[in-house]
Amino acid sequence: MSSTLRTNTRRGIRAPHVLLIPAVAILVLGMGYPMVWQIVTSFQKFGLQQQFGKPAEFVWFDNYVKLATDPQLWLVVGKSLAFCLITAFVTLAIGTALALLMSAVTKAARLILQVALLLAWSMPVVSAMTVWIWLFDRRRGAINYLLDMIPGIQMNRFDWLSTPLTFLLVASIIVVWMSVPFVAFSIYAGLTQVSDEVMEAAQLDGANGWQRFWGIILPMIRPVISIVLLLQLIWDLRVFTQIKLLQDAGSKTGEFDLLGTYIYKLGTSAQDFGMASAVSIFVLGITIALSWFYIRSLLKEDEA
Repeated sequence: MSSTLRTNTRRGIRAPHVLLIPAVAILVLGMGYPMVWQIVTSFQKFGLQQQFGKPAEFVWFDNYVKLATDPQLWLVVGKSLAFCLITAFVTLAIGTALALLMSAVTKAARLILQVALLLAWSMPVVSAMTVWIWLFDRRRGAINYLLDMIPGIQMNRFDWLSTPLTFLLVASIIVVWMSVPFVAFSIYAGLTQVSDEVMEAAQLDGANGWQRFWGIILPMIRPVISIVLLLQLIWDLRVFTQIKLLQDAGSKTGEFDLLGTYIYKLGTSAQDFGMASAVSIFVLGITIALSWFYIRSLLKEDEA
């Protein structure tokens, strides 16, 4: 009996690993090859001629050295990091506030709010960007029209996309607007796991709303907040579509670039795929560095 039990136990332990093999194989085939291609290309001089069959010349770390000494790249990196940090934390704050609102209002009000968030979240990016570009248009935009109605403010034909600061301000508003629904729904799902009995007991003990949030709610939903914040940092660091469409509507100079559009221009405009691949690997390194704190906490939890 004991021998049979040990055999069944070993089979039970091996079964999950066997079931994971197809998923791991698909990930390796779907993501492994592009990753290896980018790593190899980052060590090559890969331009337009190589697209037509000319063998690529290995330059090894020359692309990385050139990037490390390029002040334009570090300027783009600084802007991209600042952009992703600001938008991620603003998105988290607004999403948390909306999640708390959904848990506090009546069922009808919560349903209206959830439908509105779903509509905003499900709108295609290009369609949403068409509306946002119209809103901030300097000639016919509703934003300028409404602001110009405020006494003492002159916003007639103000071009929001003409300077890097206002350009990134508009981009951050759009990115936050598109990301808030995901954060709000995720945190609201975490709030549904907070025990009503615990909240009532804390209220009977004299804890006010702020104390209940910091002492009970926040510690219980911290895992949800951590993963949501990590995903937002990664997504906002790699943002491309919103920036590219805003550049098409305004200025396309390098002053308005973030890492996504910077890599795109290296690959398509400059036809320097080796440098573009090197920057992509560099962005991957930044992403891993941003994710390391969360991964380390997960490892500690697994050890515990």
